Amino acid sequence: MHKSLSLLALAVAALTATAARAEVVNYAIEPTHTFVTFEISHFGVSTNRGRFDKKEGSVQLDRAAKSGKVDVTFQVASVNTGTPQFDTHLKSKDILNAEAHPTARFVGDKFSFDGDKVSAVAGQLTLLGKTQPVTLKANGFGCYNHPMLKKEVCGGDFETTIKRSQFGVDYGLKWGFPDDVRLVIQVEAVRQ
Repeated sequence: MHKSLSLLALAVAALTATAARAEVVNYAIEPTHTFVTFEISHFGVSTNRGRFDKKEGSVQLDRAAKSGKVDVTFQVASVNTGTPQFDTHLKSKDILNAEAHPTARFVGDKFSFDGDKVSAVAGQLTLLGKTQPVTLKANGFGCYNHPMLKKEVCGGDFETTIKRSQFGVDYGLKWGFPDDVRLVIQVEAVRQ
């Protein structure tokens, strides 16, 4: 019995020590190094690309506990393809309906790790008032000490492919435009 109590005490001490080492760190999205971009095939011969220029958000990361949360909001009317006429059409009721749904948002709270690096973040994407589960795969995730900011910065490229029809965007599907849209969220966030 005494041996069982000693083992239990050791287990509690180990858990307490682990909990003490776990640290949730808060980061703010750095907007000049964070981009939400999209790609969609154009009749199978080229790729239409664009990005949303106005975005904000935060990241919480606990590397010891291998957990976190990311919350990124982008302004739909800030869509920028480099072609003003195309941007106007994307903002219209035909596609993104920016007037009725001015923001889109990704909230992810299920982090996967490969060793000490984030490998994926699963969560919910809200676009045009509809919310769907998505998983963003991480490419090149890492943290470093920024030489000019004198703070830790973490970031990476996160990508997924969504079916736009799941969010109510069906423009052009009957003409053969693809349903699949590749989203890439390139993010850098500064420790607060």
